[in-house]
Amino acid sequence: MFPSSFKWRIPVVAVVLGWAVWFAFPLSQRIALGLDLQGGMHLVLRVDTSKLPPSATQRDVAGVAVEILRNRIDQFGVREPLIQRQGTDHILVQLPGITDRERALKLLGQTAMLEFRLASDNSEALERALNGDVVPGYELREMEDGSPILLEHEGVLTGEILSDAYVEPGEMGLPEVSFQLNKEGAKAFSKLTGDNVGRRLAIVLDGTVQSAPVIQSRISDAGRITGRFTRQEANDLAIVLRAGALPAPIVVEEERTVGPMLGKDSIRAGLTSTAIGAALIALFMAGYYWVAGMVAVTALLLNVLLILGSLGYLHATLTLPGIAGIILTLGMAVDANVLIYERIREELAAGRPLSLAVGAGYEKAFSAIVDSNLTTVVAAVFLYWFGTGPIRGFATTLIAGLLASMFTAVFVTRVIFDVLLASPRFTKLPMAHLIPTTRMDFIGKRGVCYALSGVVILVGVMGFLRRGPERYGIDFTGGLLQEYRFSAPVGADQLRGTLAKVGLEDAVIQEFGSPSEWLIRTPDDAEAEIQDAMTRTREALVSDYGQQAAPELVRLERVGPTVGEILRTKAWLAIAWSMLGILIYVAVRFRHVDFAIAGVVALVHDVMVAVGFMCLTNRSIDLITVAALLTIAGFSINDTIVIYDRVRENMRLSRKMSLAEIINLSVNQCMGRTLLTSLTVVMAVLALYWFGGDVLHDFAFCLLVGFMSGVYSTVYIASALVISWQRLFKPAVARG
Repeated sequence: MFPSSFKWRIPVVAVVLGWAVWFAFPLSQRIALGLDLQGGMHLVLRVDTSKLPPSATQRDVAGVAVEILRNRIDQFGVREPLIQRQGTDHILVQLPGITDRERALKLLGQTAMLEFRLASDNSEALERALNGDVVPGYELREMEDGSPILLEHEGVLTGEILSDAYVEPGEMGLPEVSFQLNKEGAKAFSKLTGDNVGRRLAIVLDGTVQSAPVIQSRISDAGRITGRFTRQEANDLAIVLRAGALPAPIVVEEERTVGPMLGKDSIRAGLTSTAIGAALIALFMAGYYWVAGMVAVTALLLNVLLILGSLGYLHATLTLPGIAGIILTLGMAVDANVLIYERIREELAAGRPLSLAVGAGYEKAFSAIVDSNLTTVVAAVFLYWFGTGPIRGFATTLIAGLLASMFTAVFVTRVIFDVLLASPRFTKLPMAHLIPTTRMDFIGKRGVCYALSGVVILVGVMGFLRRGPERYGIDFTGGLLQEYRFSAPVGADQLRGTLAKVGLEDAVIQEFGSPSEWLIRTPDDAEAEIQDAMTRTREALVSDYGQQAAPELVRLERVGPTVGEILRTKAWLAIAWSMLGILIYVAVRFRHVDFAIAGVVALVHDVMVAVGFMCLTNRSIDLITVAALLTIAGFSINDTIVIYDRVRENMRLSRKMSLAEIINLSVNQCMGRTLLTSLTVVMAVLALYWFGGDVLHDFAFCLLVGFMSGVYSTVYIASALVISWQRLFKPAVARG
């Protein structure tokens, strides 16, 4: 006989799972891969408004520029590009699958300001201009072949008179760009050419004189641009002319380019780490909790389905950090099941029948599950708010995974247990019990633990300060990071010598996974110097290793100093706001500011420990590290809230005990759950560390340190600080 709650849970579960299947499949159509998985370019462009007339507003210029770039990209043939305004003068552009970055940058960055200007035939005026005395009303320019030409200021026509542009074969079969004029343009061009037959008409593109043919007769509706074009260059010129000129120059302030082969490697690493992490968790749960463990494994599989359905519904993009988020949520999702099962174990030990024990286990674990998961969601929301690109992908999957785990733990597994309990054969729920109930005085050791934590944090702060600017990756300092893959191993000294030949002896080089893959980092210099460093690096590597090692640029990250400072500020804001959000949530939920402050101090402790270890092991802090730090904060407060929830319950049940005794009791009661949850999460992170690829290596290392610190701080810091706070400000209450 099914309980009454079974009747309404079944349709809820059926509807949600049906929704997930509908939006998840087919995967290839519902979920797009991020640039780090399929290859492509991520660009943040700035519209240089410094050269605009005062009458043009920045907002108008940026809006016009977005439309022009969209037209260019559409004609370039990029599948599912992303073009978005960011602020008043920045534009985000993502180009999936692009392999020719030089061509793409030229296509986007070319202003394409086309001018038709009459050239002076006065040789005396030209001679004076060459001697530095330019006649008023004229401008000295240079042809493509280097010969000088004097252009008039009057009678200039711009590319706005064009209606179309296309490529045609010209003399000697060389490509030329032919153009058609619109109605107004035809009238103006006809008058200009008709009044100046026999004179030269210069065709100027972005300040460069492409050609200056002699006007043979009146031209009313069409013309052509000749020059030293390749077929591809001519095609791209036709594209930008059709799309129109940009209202102001475009500056690349951030670029992240991933080659398609590296993207495939990332997919392989992500799938491998996901499969191994999930298998380890599933084997552990099935082996430890037996039948209940198999129910939890079923919930984990449905978690993945719900995450995929959420990504499909939101039209979200799956990134490599997003895959890491899926693995992490699988490890953290076990927490809800462990909470319920450990509660059921306690109820069975108290002599309750199985059906009542199951019901009580779900009921008593519910508040802890909701509170612990929602606090982690708070951290993930701020990560999404302040994050960009792949980091937002991580935050999206983390939020979706946490909400999915709450649903499967509270609804799906309960439905499965209701089905099992309806069978007369299901009378026992055996579970392993490898972690005995402890009776330790955790609070009594708080002085020693405070001192130990102080020493660890102090050493970490010294490491942070010692590294100086090198503690940050280029995300936060600006600069250039290039990843080269060689067909044969290359030595560090050999590579450093090659770079020194072209003046890059200060570049930081790092082996990345194997002796055939190297990271080359150059500092946060001016934009022109960054571009020059890219060119010099490529030329030096091709010159020294082109024959025997075939260097291939597989990843490039280029961040301007201004953008780096903005990203660093946003990262610390994300951490600060998440701390504040968690503080407010815990204070409101538990109605005790002392609990909230103690919990936040503990998670700040874990974040500082993780940052310290990153610096002490010479790892850089970048955007993906911030994602790890916020995940640590969420996990740390998650663990703490479970104990706080038990403290709140015990305070109602044991009114004669002192607060210190209640906290000690609660920590001991939750110790098994704390260790089991930490073990499953560490399994997931170890899978990321060993099999997730070098891109996620530092991310996983940071998580490992932070999660282990989280177990310690939950028991010895967060719980103990409540007592210290009470004895400082409410001594009578603390003594009980």
